[in-house]
Amino acid sequence: MSALDPGALGLVLAASAATAGAVMLTAFAIGTAKGLHRIVDVAWGAAFAAVAVVAWFLSAGHGDDVRRTAVALATVVWGLRLATHIALRGRGHGEDPRYARMLARARGNPTLYALRKVYLLQGALVWLVSLPVQFAVLLPGPPGATLWAGLAVWAVGLGFEAVGDRQLARFKADPANRGRIMDRGLWSWSRHPHYFGDFLVWWGLYLTACATWQSALLTLVSPLVMSGLLIWGSGKRLLEAHMANRPGYAAYRARTSGFIPRPPRRAAEPARDGGDDPARTHT
Repeated sequence: MSALDPGALGLVLAASAATAGAVMLTAFAIGTAKGLHRIVDVAWGAAFAAVAVVAWFLSAGHGDDVRRTAVALATVVWGLRLATHIALRGRGHGEDPRYARMLARARGNPTLYALRKVYLLQGALVWLVSLPVQFAVLLPGPPGATLWAGLAVWAVGLGFEAVGDRQLARFKADPANRGRIMDRGLWSWSRHPHYFGDFLVWWGLYLTACATWQSALLTLVSPLVMSGLLIWGSGKRLLEAHMANRPGYAAYRARTSGFIPRPPRRAAEPARDGGDDPARTHT
């Protein structure tokens, strides 16, 4: 397989950075006007979709059409589903407690602090995490095993994420479940099935960029960063700290895997938590 076109790659990288920045600046303007910075969580998924569309458009004539279209479409589907889900989930609610606490600790102008620490930071992460997409759309040569394997992993991840989100939404919509811990369906096999889905989605998209060892090496940072955010960053760590004192959560944690799905432990089994538990609050 021939090498990537450096000029085309540079253009896609630059345009993707500008696109992610534009989406986040638009979200910043809306969030500031409404006084609700939780809008950035909607912009997170939308920014990935926008980057994929721009990369697909600019890669015309450079990358294989099957690969570039499949990878861009997969990213758009994931990003728009996530953005829509978060928008519907947050409708009618006030500010996200995470952002309220962050801005309460801000030194100086809280609006400028939000711009730097919330929007621009997430825009930079969108660009970094989406590197496999930016590379994959430019890969020449016919699609091979890495593309199909990556799309298969992506599909499993999207399924876990969508089903987990749907099960949780239905559980919370039932007044009889108020104050209870969700421990049914996928949530009986993993405390964070939607985050496990995110994990698979981005490792799958990374595989689509692995048709050459150069692209595999240069984009490896992306799924590693996403995994770190989910496991040790603003995902699992914050969500589990928030849930720690909920009645029944300790028992749920003891019997349920924190990340990789598996059958729940029996009550008599000792609890072992390896700490590999992602969760989704985005960054």
